Amino acid sequence: MDLPVDEWKSYLLEKWALLPKSVQVTISTAETLSDIFLHSSSLLQPEDEMFLKQLSSSCSVEKDSGAPLFYREEGNKRFQEKEYMGAAVLYSKGVSHSRPNTEDISLCYANRSAALFHLGQHEACLKDIVRAGMHGYPERLQPKLMIRKTECLVNLGRLQEARQTISDLENSLTTKPTLMPSSHQILQRNVQQLKMKIQEKETLPESFPAALTKALEDMALGEENKQISGASLSVSLCTDPLKGRHLVATKDILPGELLVKEDAFVSVLNPGEMPPLRHCLENKWDTRVTSADLYCHRCLRHTLATVPCGGCSYAKYCSQECVQQAWDHYHSTECSLGGLLLTLGVFCHVALRMTLLARFEDVDRVIRMICDKTGRKDTCLPESKDLVKTFGYTNQGESEENSETCEPSIPGCNVNGKYENNYDAVLSLLPHTEKHSPEHKFICAVSVSALCRQLKATSLQAQTTGLKSPRLKAVTPGLCTDLTVWGVAMLQHMLQLQCNAQAITSICYAGSKESIITNSRQVRLATGVFPVVSLLNHSCSPNTSVSFTSTVATIRAAQQIAKGQEILHCYGPHESRMGVAERQQRLSSQYFFDCSCPACHAETLRAAVAPRWEAFCCNTCRVPMQGNDVLSCSNESCTNSVSRDRLVSRLQDLQQQVHTAQKLLRSDRPEQAIQQLLECQRAAENFLSAEHTVLGEIEDGLAQAYATLGDWRQSAAHVQKSLQVVEARHGPSSVEIGHELFKLAQVLFNGLAVPEALDAIWKAEKILLVHCGPESDEVQELREMRSCLLDSSFTPVRPLV
Repeated sequence: MDLPVDEWKSYLLEKWALLPKSVQVTISTAETLSDIFLHSSSLLQPEDEMFLKQLSSSCSVEKDSGAPLFYREEGNKRFQEKEYMGAAVLYSKGVSHSRPNTEDISLCYANRSAALFHLGQHEACLKDIVRAGMHGYPERLQPKLMIRKTECLVNLGRLQEARQTISDLENSLTTKPTLMPSSHQILQRNVQQLKMKIQEKETLPESFPAALTKALEDMALGEENKQISGASLSVSLCTDPLKGRHLVATKDILPGELLVKEDAFVSVLNPGEMPPLRHCLENKWDTRVTSADLYCHRCLRHTLATVPCGGCSYAKYCSQECVQQAWDHYHSTECSLGGLLLTLGVFCHVALRMTLLARFEDVDRVIRMICDKTGRKDTCLPESKDLVKTFGYTNQGESEENSETCEPSIPGCNVNGKYENNYDAVLSLLPHTEKHSPEHKFICAVSVSALCRQLKATSLQAQTTGLKSPRLKAVTPGLCTDLTVWGVAMLQHMLQLQCNAQAITSICYAGSKESIITNSRQVRLATGVFPVVSLLNHSCSPNTSVSFTSTVATIRAAQQIAKGQEILHCYGPHESRMGVAERQQRLSSQYFFDCSCPACHAETLRAAVAPRWEAFCCNTCRVPMQGNDVLSCSNESCTNSVSRDRLVSRLQDLQQQVHTAQKLLRSDRPEQAIQQLLECQRAAENFLSAEHTVLGEIEDGLAQAYATLGDWRQSAAHVQKSLQVVEARHGPSSVEIGHELFKLAQVLFNGLAVPEALDAIWKAEKILLVHCGPESDEVQELREMRSCLLDSSFTPVRPLV
């Protein structure tokens, strides 16, 4: 969903194909973004806007008065089935469609508090109880809510508040006896039980959990880097004609050392892996769960207790503070555009939000200054690597009159030579206008033009109707009568994003968190722009690792980096994830360069043999097969050969069988899953290499199944085999090995294999500290496991190094 939905892209491509050749040439040869924008914008017709409006209406984010009841009833079904997480999400959807101070929203909050209570999220439950009361929760139902509040307070050890809540409840029952006798008796029993719980808690000596190993403090950046904001003193910013701007080590750097910690200048939550539901009579409301339901749309914090925007049903936040900050900075403009922004894609949304965060006045000032300096008052943003060299900035972004003496030496730096996380640095990121296809530039320019027209129409509506609603207060900052400048800025940002957008990722846990073994995968959560992180050049075998906490990117050294060596980051195509030909193609098409990193060079020189994790093997010799359409055994004394198509077909059948076994495991049928997986294992060993990825999946599934049955010895044996596959593909110190060692630690911990568990914990923590830092959930759990084992055992543990 980076670019507009397929229907709009196809529509514009067809429109492009029908344009006269002379018009296509004019747009294709335009020298500036202003020319591209103006020429493309002039071609946007009313019928085009009408088609886009129809597409946007199918992604409606308006509040629907019928939705709260629907979602509440669907949530109740999940609740009855004890699917409390799913129930909480559905109640949240009901909250998002409800109007403030209505019974709908109060009931949704109250029901969600029940789901959160069963999930053990007592603080969140209490907040929802308060919200239900604030929005007029029916008085007849108050006793039930007060009982739940008391239970939360008891579980949290807030006994004085619990006693006061019980007292208030008893007074309410005495002064306003609204319950039926049978219900009153049940309530009285609950009250007496809670009083006994409180008394028991008060008589117990105050206890504390076993002392956990003190978490190591995250390696602080220490003294501020005077050249690069958010960077350690271990790196410096350099530039040369071939590499452009890049970071270099100023000293020898150890694995795990923190190099950059940067908050995103802008971020937009991805709608999710599934496209927005197209509304129809049969399926009016969406019950699917996506990232948009589970994360705060501002700070990206994971939450089941979202707080909705008052104006639309899409935007959700983790707190009222995030609601207000989002509204003040950008959502007051975006709120009425939700369906349009979902249709135009994440890149268009990010481009709009960047200009909103910079404030329209700054965009206008900066771009017009460029035009003045270059002597091109009729055009803006000439394509130049030295875009920001044309003028200087103070720390506040104000221009300097004496540009000759204050001109920064590196694009994006201010007059003091510092590169900061601000709009000036964002503008210095290259859009590579000349390298994008004419069709792509046309799609982006027309999409931005349509968005600008809608912004102007919304602003004029607010003015002409004289509405004073806070929702329309800041529709377009500055309300410039000419939105061309803003449109050019957004077009620049859309083109920049192809090479400079950073996928903000999160660890997604498969199944429930109550699973004995945690299965996790990395998912793309949001799209952000990090001006400092964007300075890092690419390598298919990088020397750094990136992790994210909310909107903050953290770059750590993944290996030793010598003084003077370049700091390198992977843009996505990694040597452990794809072959050199696929990597080269992706990097060339998206980032416009041919990679010549050592990994690509070494792999190009090697014989054309598939990587071990993708290789077929001879069923007689167990050595790799090689060839193109027909594969032959690489053992010269063996004459076995087979067509590639036949082996690919066998592999596809095997993958389908593994998928079936995984479904059996998720359906709580571990014995059947084991039987199916063992059959898959026997079949795989006949034609796949011992380190093939599918064999790793089989071993991982067997480990999960045996753990479910409590057979820890067998489970650990299969995790060990899975480790071999992961190491063959990703290397012995990779984050993937860290995740796999974490699984092994969980199995050995549950099996009370103390020395082995402590060893696995030590190995996993050592790797995950380098890649994820001490604040990661897995590192914290490893330390808790070690603490528990040390509290019950005198077995020595290896020291952390």
